[in-house]
Amino acid sequence: MLVIEDLRVKIGDKEVLRHIDLEIKPGEVHVLFGPNGSGKTSLLMTIMGYPQYEILGGRILFKGEDITRMPMNQRAKLGVGMSYQRPPAIRGVKTRQMVDICAKAKEKPADAGALSRLVNFEDFLEREINLGFSGGEIKRSELLQLMAQDPDFIMFDEPESGVDLENMKLVGKIIAGLLQRDIPSKTEKSIMAWKGARTKMGLIITHTGYILDYLQADKAQLLYNGVLSCKSNPGEILQCVSDFGYEECVRCVL
Repeated sequence: MLVIEDLRVKIGDKEVLRHIDLEIKPGEVHVLFGPNGSGKTSLLMTIMGYPQYEILGGRILFKGEDITRMPMNQRAKLGVGMSYQRPPAIRGVKTRQMVDICAKAKEKPADAGALSRLVNFEDFLEREINLGFSGGEIKRSELLQLMAQDPDFIMFDEPESGVDLENMKLVGKIIAGLLQRDIPSKTEKSIMAWKGARTKMGLIITHTGYILDYLQADKAQLLYNGVLSCKSNPGEILQCVSDFGYEECVRCVL
């Protein structure tokens, strides 16, 4: 469903991604580990289509279609969605309005009130987007918008960032529901019922691995200095990084 072949990317004068090959099949969830500045967010931004990330070579295929040069809005309509590490506050636009915008392209319009109840966000619908929100509230706002957009492929850039332990539990269960993963809780079952049965895929950036307490990922890779390596079980890579650090983990496969 997502295939990246020999992708090379620069931003400004710096090459940030080198010869990236990645395949995520229908129903799979992949995890991406790596130190700060290694190119993880650059990879997600490139897949999403941000124009400042200049593609020097390679291609990106989604659902069999070449999206390498496709504008960002067309990728979103095709079914690509993203949750950002630090989304901005937007003055003058209410959360309810953004939910309606996200759902606009869908055959079944989203019910902002019903969706907000699933993520415990009813009291924020009439507030301007992310303005004065805590870290956990910002994450729930983004997840609410993703539920309305209903993408087939969802990227999460450090979903634990800025989220306290109480909110992390709810955020983790919402993400698990969005990705159709291990549905033990009432919250996740409700999200699944709303989302329907279409197969989802996910790509998650994480430093701490906390998100893995709430969903089972299929594969993980380590991105270091713009190069992907160390494809393995997510738990094994996380343990290796914890024990030896990123540089040693990369060195053992070179």
